[in-house]
Amino acid sequence: MRLFAKIVACLLIVMGVIWILQGVNILPGSFMTGDIRWAWRGACAAAAGILLLVFVIRKRR
Repeated sequence: MRLFAKIVACLLIVMGVIWILQGVNILPGSFMTGDIRWAWRGACAAAAGILLLVFVIRKRR
């Protein structure tokens, strides 16, 4: 179960970073490009991934 949670956390972080880059118009090529709302959503997704990863790693100790 921890492995699954780590994979989900990493996917959330990567997806969040991509959304941030598209939202601030650095990574063009989709309907999200240049829409700041996607940058905020990406920041929330990345933060959720980081929190999940920290929780999973700290729970082990």
